[in-house]
Amino acid sequence: MRSVRALLKHPLAGPLVRYGVAGAIVGAVYLGVPLVLNGLIGAPIEVAIPLAYVLAVTLHFNLQRHFVFRHVDEFALSTRQQIGRYLVLGAIQYPTTALATGFLPGLLGVSERVIFVGVTLVMSVTFFLLLRGHVFAPDGGVIAEATAEHDAARRDAGARQTADGPQREPDPVQG
Repeated sequence: MRSVRALLKHPLAGPLVRYGVAGAIVGAVYLGVPLVLNGLIGAPIEVAIPLAYVLAVTLHFNLQRHFVFRHVDEFALSTRQQIGRYLVLGAIQYPTTALATGFLPGLLGVSERVIFVGVTLVMSVTFFLLLRGHVFAPDGGVIAEATAEHDAARRDAGARQTADGPQREPDPVQG
């Protein structure tokens, strides 16, 4: 029991274990909601799946923020910024998985199912690392410095533009 507690307190292993638990919960919701809605009340599965998807994505985000990365006292990004980055990662993850599952079986001579499982595992670990480092990172880390530098550069550019009027690059043709 002591080794389990030590594992859960480890700075990388603890969140990774919680990420797996959150993934299992989200997976159960995503699979269960359409099956229950279709089976119990006869809702068309085509209607139940998008509902389950929105519910699962919302649940996943909240579990990441409040359960997986609960050890973070203060995040570097606001909730709105986190949601934006989370949605970008999700928009990359799905097509990447779909494209890999579509193309790699023919290239590698392996079944679609094997590729799908492998890509899903790789994408899950990648997604965890990106969430950890770029979405739910603690305040004061690299992400906070980069965000502060970006904001300062935007303020400086806005101040220059206001003081000097719109800035234009010289036209290379006209010299």
